[in-house]
Amino acid sequence: MPGPGARRNNRQKQRTSAARGSATATPTFNIPDGFFADFDNAATWSIIVDDLCNYLELPDIGTRSGLKKVHANFNDIYRKLDSAYVGAQRRGNEKLMGGIVGIWAKMCADAILRDKLFDEGLLSKIMPLLEYDSTRHMALNALSVVTHHGGELARREIARKNPVLVRLIQAHPDDAKVIELATVTMAHATSAVLAVEDSPDKGLVKEIQVRSVLKTTVENVRKPIASHYMIDHALSLLTSATQHCPQDCKAVPQMLTLLVSCLRSTNLTARCTALGGLFRLTAEESEPDRQNFDPHKMIAAVQRRFPGNLSDLMMDYGPERCDTTLTLRSTADYQRAMMRCAQDKDLYALGRTLAMLIQRTEFAIAEGMFQADGPRGQPETIDVGLPFTMWTDALPHCARALRARGGPADLDAADVLDLKFYIIRGRIPDTIAHGQRAVDRNPELAYAYYAIAMGADHEQGLRAVKKGLKCKNVTPFVRNYMLWRAVEHAGDLGVSVLQDAKAGGSSHAEGVAFLVSAWEDAKTFTAEAPPDNRHMKTILNWYILLTIAIRGPELSEDLRELDAAKRKLDISTQFMTHLGLAINNTQMRLARQLVLKLYPKAVEEWGAWVKHFDKLETRRDRHQSISSTQADDDLAAWLDNIKLDDGSDDSAHAHRCTHPTISTNNVALYRCSWCGNPSAVLRKCGGCGQTRCVIYYMGSIPMVCSRLFSDRYCDGQCQKKHWSEHKVECKAK
Repeated sequence: MPGPGARRNNRQKQRTSAARGSATATPTFNIPDGFFADFDNAATWSIIVDDLCNYLELPDIGTRSGLKKVHANFNDIYRKLDSAYVGAQRRGNEKLMGGIVGIWAKMCADAILRDKLFDEGLLSKIMPLLEYDSTRHMALNALSVVTHHGGELARREIARKNPVLVRLIQAHPDDAKVIELATVTMAHATSAVLAVEDSPDKGLVKEIQVRSVLKTTVENVRKPIASHYMIDHALSLLTSATQHCPQDCKAVPQMLTLLVSCLRSTNLTARCTALGGLFRLTAEESEPDRQNFDPHKMIAAVQRRFPGNLSDLMMDYGPERCDTTLTLRSTADYQRAMMRCAQDKDLYALGRTLAMLIQRTEFAIAEGMFQADGPRGQPETIDVGLPFTMWTDALPHCARALRARGGPADLDAADVLDLKFYIIRGRIPDTIAHGQRAVDRNPELAYAYYAIAMGADHEQGLRAVKKGLKCKNVTPFVRNYMLWRAVEHAGDLGVSVLQDAKAGGSSHAEGVAFLVSAWEDAKTFTAEAPPDNRHMKTILNWYILLTIAIRGPELSEDLRELDAAKRKLDISTQFMTHLGLAINNTQMRLARQLVLKLYPKAVEEWGAWVKHFDKLETRRDRHQSISSTQADDDLAAWLDNIKLDDGSDDSAHAHRCTHPTISTNNVALYRCSWCGNPSAVLRKCGGCGQTRCVIYYMGSIPMVCSRLFSDRYCDGQCQKKHWSEHKVECKAK
């Protein structure tokens, strides 16, 4: 392929002498007129770029070592190419201009060279070629390659050309290559603007004309000529716009039904990516999921009695196990314990009682004080001889009394009291730090994992609750809380990782693994938690959406399999209303309402299209793009091919941003063998190379993992706990 050589021997002497003459006569690289005529009838783009590289004596830019040589001689090489481009432009030699742009595009595989070329005005050299029939595909190929390799700045500059690309698609509605390459380019360039955590620059968002891009993209995915490669990138483009441009998305209603319809695709990754886009769509108008506990409202709710259907559910579950009963009983026990301590001054006994109550229910410890009627008949705070006045201040004093005894159970109780004190005071960093010290001392203290999970760090929180759920002695309240946090942490991680992956970042498989983990824990929570649990409605929203995404086309078109979950959600809403708790329009609630509302219409509008997309997915060449000519195929292959120093090629780079085929079978590769925590950075067992098949369940259906792997762990603690189970396999090796 292109590089120094002698492909056209009959012309080589003329070119060499001309090059030498120009080098000695003037610093400008002059190219003779006859040279430009040689390219008018070239058969393919690769011949053009091959001749160019030979004539200009360029290093082999298809190798890493060749790109290093370009680094070392960038100014000279760029001067040669730029002189050739200007000469070709002056003579109207379109093919030669295209060949030079192709060489520049291939150099963009190197990030530093890419930035230098953009500083030299590469984009201004590419865009004019879109107007010529002979170079249009060449220019689009160049833009596509640059955006695949391009950094954020390069992609954003190309995103500014979205209006040009939209007009180009509209002007050539039957050109599959134009539709494909323009869509791929817009997908990666637009994601650089929109797939960001903070709000993007409003001026730039307006300039890239998001609404027009979305409308054009949705119109073109329907066309029979749309390739899988184009559709795959189109879905990335659509989902990248949902977070920061929800109004533009809602202005293209067919886009919303398209995303919902993707939840019936056989491609699990496409389903989960679409779900992430729908989540983000509701973020702007959502309310925080906050509930302030008011004991007076709870008491009033109990006094006016629960409606018959709710009362029956509580009786079936066990009224003594319901949250309402546990909270009221714990509140009474708390008050009695404080009064008893006022009499006997036994901080150790008070500490043991408080530690038990804290692990029984969330709101057992409330603020209070010792009071008596004053001279004017008004209650006044009194000193009863204890080292605290406000009741919550008793926690650290009781913790010290427990540590003074020093037994293992006493130390556990002391840590529980300290952690609860930090939580009440809102000292979350102290909570997490103390929780970590507590699990270092006793890895079986479940409440410490509960406390660590209160932080905003999703990975840290998920890792903590997954370990905590494996503890042997965990109270129902702490277990349910950790399941709730596991769903929230894993769900949020899954959505964010899939968003990053569309921009070429983290693994799609890791994102799907997070969502599968959240789905499993949501199923467990809804089966085990009391019907009056205040987090039930939140988890049911997660469960419904994740079931639709993970089970996909297994579900019926009317979603009858979710009827029980929807009834349970209605029951949970009734409980919250009776208890006086607000039903906030959280992001999850709005997303669930949107999906269920649009699902029937989405199936009707896009059902046939989804089946067509899935058929494209099953083809062996699903990642191959549509090319209109052999010349285009030849060019695309050359642009994609980068050889490593060991001779192997890196031709897959152009597809690194597409969605791989992932199933629930191989997401087990991203789960800790002990606690099940999803992660892409698990550590393999170093003591063996033992491989094993993983049995993974989809509902009640056992699935056998198609890949084999050694046991993997979050850390040494998980490996140590799994050793009793794994040692047979490990030693057998």
